[in-house]
Amino acid sequence: MSEPTARTAFHFHTCWELPEMLGRRAFDERELLEHLEEVPLDSIYFHTHSSCLRQRGVPGVYPNDFATWAAIQVRDRVLGEKLGIIDPHEYADLESLRAEVVSLIDDHLAQLRSVPRIMFGFGEPFYFMQSRVLEIPTGVKVRTLREFRDALTTIDSGAVYLHLVEARGRKGRRRSDFAAWVDEQLKLPDLAARMGRLNPFQQSLEDIRRRLVTLADEALDRA
Repeated sequence: MSEPTARTAFHFHTCWELPEMLGRRAFDERELLEHLEEVPLDSIYFHTHSSCLRQRGVPGVYPNDFATWAAIQVRDRVLGEKLGIIDPHEYADLESLRAEVVSLIDDHLAQLRSVPRIMFGFGEPFYFMQSRVLEIPTGVKVRTLREFRDALTTIDSGAVYLHLVEARGRKGRRRSDFAAWVDEQLKLPDLAARMGRLNPFQQSLEDIRRRLVTLADEALDRA
């Protein structure tokens, strides 16, 4: 049986992230909460979704910037662990994610007698940032699953991030670019569904890449 060929090729892009300081900083958890309610949604995105682009290896106990700051700089491990449980993959949009982070910190502070803050000389304030992502064509385009699979072994992790995380998180698409193309162009809905279940906030981008290759290999073996 001949391998399905897409009418529209998949063009791989990679990306560069350009961070920008917002001029807002927090010295304690109350200030963090107040700024969280006001900063642009791009800042929420930067400190949650974009963190997986900057991380190396499997996400740890504190996978986002808010959790890391609470646990390491303020030394509030309890809040750090609560924030670390938040999975951006589960929220329909950034406003819903912001609301969850705000609610969690607000509830935490309501249970304390004093507001945890950084200690002089033993912690850094939280600096709010946002970023712009520049899409860069790689020149790699594919039309079959085998070509797609082979390309996945050579592209950098920035391409995985762009087509999987950025596509859903910032661009608001229902699923990743990979899953959409495999479903709509190659007519492989089962493979697309498996790709759609991959969660970049529970494993590294390199792990995601390897899993995508494995899923493609399995589909090719069944063909």
